[in-house]
Amino acid sequence: MTDLLLLHGALGASAQFAALAPLLSGRHRVHVLDFEGHGAAPAGERPARIEHLAGNVLAHLDAAGVERAHLFGYSMGGYVALHLAATQPARVAGVVTLGTKFTWDPAIAAREASRLDPAVLRAKVPRFADALAERHAGAGGWEQVLARTADLLRALGDRPLLDAEVLSTIAQPVRVMVGDRDATVSVEETAAAYRALPAGELAVLPRTPHPLEQVDMARLAHAIVLE
Repeated sequence: MTDLLLLHGALGASAQFAALAPLLSGRHRVHVLDFEGHGAAPAGERPARIEHLAGNVLAHLDAAGVERAHLFGYSMGGYVALHLAATQPARVAGVVTLGTKFTWDPAIAAREASRLDPAVLRAKVPRFADALAERHAGAGGWEQVLARTADLLRALGDRPLLDAEVLSTIAQPVRVMVGDRDATVSVEETAAAYRALPAGELAVLPRTPHPLEQVDMARLAHAIVLE
C-alpha cells in the first residue's frame, strides 16, 4: 500500500479532507497535515513561502518514517507538491493536483492578494469569514492567515517557482486536474502545465468549481489515480 499525503490550499486546513481521506484509505496510507500558519499549526516568525511549506511536507514525511510518498495537492497545495517533485525527486513518487494556479506575475498576485482584506470579507461574505475564523483558531487568527497568504502571493508573483522549464524536469507521473467551472484557474493554464510535464496527464472534472467544499468528493477520489 502506497503512502499518500493530502496537501490543502491557501486559507485551507487538513480538516477539509475529512470526507476525502476515507474514500482513499482502501488504496493508500493517507496522511494529512496543516501547513505552518494554517489550521492548528502556528505560523512561527518566518514569512509564508512555498519553500517553507515544502519543508513542512518533508518534516511530516520524516516524522512518519516515510521515505517516498505520492502527493495530492489542492490549489496552493498542488504548487507545493510540484515544487517538491522538482527539488526533492527522491521523496516524491508522483503528484496529482486540483485547481492549482500555475500562471503568476506581479499583476495577478496583486489582484489575488487584494481579495484577502478581512474587513471586506467580513462585510461581503460573513459566513466565509466565520468559517475561516473557526478553521484557523490554532494558527493565530484568520486575519493573520489572510495577511500571510497575501504576502506569499506577492512573493510568488515576483518570483514564480514553476515555469515550463522547471516543470519539464519533473520525471515523476503527474496528473493535473481542473474543474470546468473553476473561476480561479483556467483550463488553458492547466493544459499548458500538462504539456510541459514529461509524464503528465490532464483531467477536466465536469460540473466542478474551484472551492473544495463544492467538489464532489467521490468523483475527486476516483480521479486521484496513482501508479
